[in-house]
Formats: sequence, C-alpha cells, structure tokens
Amino acid sequence: MRMYDLIMKKKLNQELSTEEINYFINEYTKDAIPDYQVSALLMAICFNGMSKRETLDLTIAMRDSGDVLDLSRINGIKVDKHSTGGVGDKTSLALTPLVASLGVPVAKLSGRGLGHTGGTIDKLESFPGFSTGLTDEEFVENINTIGVAITSQTANLAPADKKLYALRDVTATVNQISLIASSIMSKKLAAGSDAIVLDVKTGNGAFMKTLEDSQALAKEMVSIGKLAKKTTIAVVTDMDQPLGKAVGNAIEVKEAINTLNGQGPEDFKEVVYALGAQMLIAAGKARDAKEANAMMDESISSGRALNKLAEFVKAQGGDESYVYHPEKFTKTTYEIPVISREDGYVKRILAENIGIACMTLGGGRETKDSVIDLAVGIVMDKKIGDKVKKGDTLATIYANDQEKANKAVDMILESYEFSKECIAVPKVIKGVID
Repeated sequence: MRMYDLIMKKKLNQELSTEEINYFINEYTKDAIPDYQVSALLMAICFNGMSKRETLDLTIAMRDSGDVLDLSRINGIKVDKHSTGGVGDKTSLALTPLVASLGVPVAKLSGRGLGHTGGTIDKLESFPGFSTGLTDEEFVENINTIGVAITSQTANLAPADKKLYALRDVTATVNQISLIASSIMSKKLAAGSDAIVLDVKTGNGAFMKTLEDSQALAKEMVSIGKLAKKTTIAVVTDMDQPLGKAVGNAIEVKEAINTLNGQGPEDFKEVVYALGAQMLIAAGKARDAKEANAMMDESISSGRALNKLAEFVKAQGGDESYVYHPEKFTKTTYEIPVISREDGYVKRILAENIGIACMTLGGGRETKDSVIDLAVGIVMDKKIGDKVKKGDTLATIYANDQEKANKAVDMILESYEFSKECIAVPKVIKGVID
C-alpha cells in the first residue's frame, strides 16, 4: 500500500477504505509517512470531504493509536462531558459535582487552556494542593468512592490525533467538519465512558462561528458516537458573549461555587442544567428534562451538590475549605472598572476579544509553556440586552500588572457594541441533537 495512491484517490473524490485509513494512521503515528504527504491528503479531504463511514474509520483508527481506558471496574453507567471551548466556560466545575451528587459516575479527562479559551485543569489548580495527574487506579477509585474524578489527558491518549492536529494547525486544514469531529471523538472514545454529552459552542467566541456549522459538527459527532455504540447527545449553546459573568481561573471557580449555592448567573445555570439533564437521562436517572431539573434543584437547595464539590476537591489533594469560603482565593493587586463612554443597549460583545484580554492579563497561555496567573480575570457587569448609561461599569478587571490592565481596558471597550434600540437577550440553548 502506498500513501501516493491514497492521496490520488481522495484528490479524485473517491472514498478511502477502512484498511487504507488504518494504514495511513498507523504508519504516520510511527513516523513512517512524511508530513508533506499527510499534508497533501489533509488538503484533499478539506476540498472533497469524507463520508460518514470514512469519518468513523478515521475516528476509530485514531482512538486505537494509543491507550483506551478500561472503566469496566467503575459501577454504573459512566458519563463524560465535552465542550468545544469558549470564554467563561466553567461548566464542568459546577456540572460534574452536581450530576455526581445524583448518583451518576462522572469520569472526565480535561485539558489546559490555550489561547483565548480557558481549561478546566487550570481552573481546578486554583484550589491549593489540587492534583490533576491521577494514576488510572486513583482515577477509578475516586469515581467508585465519591462518583467523580477529573484528570489530565494522558500523553498516549489518541497520539495520532496529537500529531495530525499539530500538522493541521500549520497547513490551513483545521476547519473541516470530519477532521474536527474525528479529533474530538477519538479522544472521547479513548476515555472509555458509556455515554458522552457534548456542549457544542456557536458564535463569535467559539471555534464554529455560525449556527449552521455548529449544528453540522454536532450531528457529525453524534453520528460517530452512535456508530461506535456509545450513547451520544449534543447540546448547541451560545458563545456570542462570555458564559456567565466571570472570565479567568479562580474567579470562574468562585462563580461555579456561587452557582452550586443557588446564586449563579442565569445563563450559566441554564447551560449547566441543559447538559446535566442529558447526562441524567443518559444514565437512566431521569425520564425527561423536567424530572432532571427538579432533581438538580433539590441537590443544590439541600447543599448536596456543593458538598460533592468539596468532597471531589479533597479527594484530589485540594483544600476543600475554599469551597465553603471562596473569599480565601488569592486576591489581585488591582481592581479596575471599565467605564462606558456612551449610552445605549448592549448589542454585541466580541467574546473572543474578552478571552484575549484575559490572556493579556496573564490568565491564559500564548504557548503551552506559558505560566498563567490564576488570580487575574474579568467580570462582565453588562451583557447583551442590558441598558447602559455613560459612566456605568461595563466590566471589572482583576489584575496584578498595571500595564497589562491598561491594555485589557482598551480591548474590552473595543469589544462592546451598542444600540439605541432595546435588544433582546439571546437564547442560550440553541438546540439538542440526539
């Protein structure tokens, strides 16, 4: 079998066989195929696409290129959740303990932030002592004992995807539905859960900017999951503005804690409940969203969800007292209001720019080796639909560097657009695909 022939087939818009896809992935993982030939094949895929069968074969081949976690020792239906990434997306911090408090085992592998989107692992490390590097035995034991564990993705989880993504990133072959879907789902299938709930973001702060593209990606990933015999549901959610009010690391953790205390922002709670309902239904704990919502209400009002978060933090070496006393999180040197220069209604917020402003403060990474400041961040005081008067505070910056804060002020001001007419608050949940 020759890579040349695979490139020619896809160039002529012909389907690659299962054997050809396996050959391509296996040999490339072993460094037996040069980058220039793989780049040519990826570009041909971008032009001509892949069938559902090809996409599934590519996903399975990448899944099997490394470790596949065996979670058979965990009792019950294991449910995983994945977000395609956004600004202020601290959903896992509230969602996983909430669902676990209702008897659903949550086995989650998470990543660090890169660029304008944050990472769950970084946020959890805001708790002093928190360990994100569990062994497989610790991972399974924690889930069996308290119902939830979150750990870093292992180096040998879908290694073919890591190689392919690095190449796609520098060859303008990232934005193709089959390649995106197989990249995400290969890692989710390798993580070993029985059911997968996907949070597919859409809007200017998301990877997929249009609702049409986001729905297409969601459908492709659900199709892969079903063909791989995994219960898979996708919830398409808004990312035309930051989710909730907090953007950062420790300040997002505090907002998640507030939510488990019943005091979080309504849009954030809506996303948590939409995903939580699907997780509870997939695990057989609830018949429908109405019943699931009632269960989550009870868990929050009774304090069970918050206690589960504390239990989870303690089990992974963190100081659980911060859950009950979030004022203990490290404070920043500066607290700077961003003042509106005009009257009107907030029409638009460039979410990606808000994420970049947070990164400028030191709250995100420009490279994988960047050291982040877990304390800094931004709180959005005004969001789409809010009435604003000149002199009102649009956002509050928490910073440890005055020069960086000044740059963030300008970026935030440029991110807001106003209207003289009243603006409707956008829908947070755009649809459920199952």
